[in-house]
Amino acid sequence: MGNEIQPADLGFFCALASAGSLSAAARELGVSTAAVSKHLAQMEARLSVSLLNRTTRRMSLTPEGELYLEHARRILNDIDSMGEMLGASKATPKGLLRVNATLGFGRSHVAPLISKFVREYPAVEVQLQLSVNPPPLTDDSFDVCVRFGAPPDSRVIARRIAANRRLLCAAPAYIAKHGTPKVPNDLTRHNCIGIRQGEEAYGLWRLSSGRGKSATTQAIKTRGTLTTNDGEIAVNWALDGHGILMRAEWDIARYLRSGRLVQVLRQYYTPDADIYAVYPQSHQLSARVRAFVDFLTLSLTQQASATQLPAPRGRP
Repeated sequence: MGNEIQPADLGFFCALASAGSLSAAARELGVSTAAVSKHLAQMEARLSVSLLNRTTRRMSLTPEGELYLEHARRILNDIDSMGEMLGASKATPKGLLRVNATLGFGRSHVAPLISKFVREYPAVEVQLQLSVNPPPLTDDSFDVCVRFGAPPDSRVIARRIAANRRLLCAAPAYIAKHGTPKVPNDLTRHNCIGIRQGEEAYGLWRLSSGRGKSATTQAIKTRGTLTTNDGEIAVNWALDGHGILMRAEWDIARYLRSGRLVQVLRQYYTPDADIYAVYPQSHQLSARVRAFVDFLTLSLTQQASATQLPAPRGRP
């Protein structure tokens, strides 16, 4: 039969890999351990490769097994998606959901919400990937990407799930020692903590005043002794009094409320950083994608209300 891969093998191998052992897989599948071992041996014989490294106490995937598992999950995920689009699933969220998010926001907000989401939808399996930069929007490596700002790409759907803005802030100790900037150009004489994320110009802060036709924007080239690509680290440096920071409101609101950080130049508008759920157009009928995006939107709205975040300011 050559290198034939049988459809039944895909689900079997995914179950085996998730179970972690032949005996655990046997219990999950409702068969004997000998039957699981025989099925695996038949698969490996047809493929002429070893998929598992097996010892008396543990098993692990071979490189070929890792590749097989990756493709098997993707194929099964596509089958689930097709069933959802055809209405066969009766809109019940299930199957694999691949989520990408930024490091700081993903760790502090998205990951806890995923924990709650899978309790409500136990048939959904979630894979969360955190990265500094989002994956290519045309890449098939994610189902939902949580990011700041709407993407300039019509080939994907971008749903605004929460308002957000960037604010300038510093620790009271820093302000007491170095003074409070009065106008944007004053920032050039201050130590500004730099964050390099995405494709934004490094160290270039844009501040606007006025509204409508009278609005004016200044681009200030900032400098400082500390820079990083991790927002959480930058916030901690600001808390330690090392300088002025521009950071998303969701990341610093609790410190502004407690007084550990104070806003500076608050009369000026800084670029919005609204939170969007981005997903391919082909996924808009997916029950698990719809359920997850709705869940995020509701949860983040409730969080903002519960923590009494200041109302976002509109663009000038």
